[in-house]
Amino acid sequence: MEALAERTFQRHHAQVYRYLRRRTGNPDQAGELTQEVFADAAAALARLSSPPSEMLAWLYTIAQRRFIDEARRQRRRGSLVPLEEVVDELPAREYDPNIAKVLRQALWRLPAAQRRVVCMKLFEGRSFAEIASALETTQAAAKMRFTRALRTLRSDLERQGIEP
Repeated sequence: MEALAERTFQRHHAQVYRYLRRRTGNPDQAGELTQEVFADAAAALARLSSPPSEMLAWLYTIAQRRFIDEARRQRRRGSLVPLEEVVDELPAREYDPNIAKVLRQALWRLPAAQRRVVCMKLFEGRSFAEIASALETTQAAAKMRFTRALRTLRSDLERQGIEP
């Protein structure tokens, strides 16, 4: 697996770096996050019985998580990264580009409060307690917004002939 990790690094380093450079707007920060992505990937490859079928998509997923972790750290320090940026640049290599576009559009059609809860839950991995605290509402209200948003998204996608 070590050889696979090395080949993966050589083949995809530039793409992951560019993705993170666009997201962070900072070459140094993007470089650090890229290193974290490949360190995480190497560790995961050592544990897996078989490599992921879509290596670049898998790396983009790891990069997205590292970016979100960094955004949380920055938020705690007071420099907020807008959640809407997360929706705009979802890595979607494993999906047909048209489906990814339709999904992004469907997310943007949600009411802002619902979209924010979906982003915080699905893309940032926050608990409903964290979401409720950040939005200054109750956990029950955060859960209800999330449920309604998912119902709306499902309905919207089904109307367009996409089975979620």
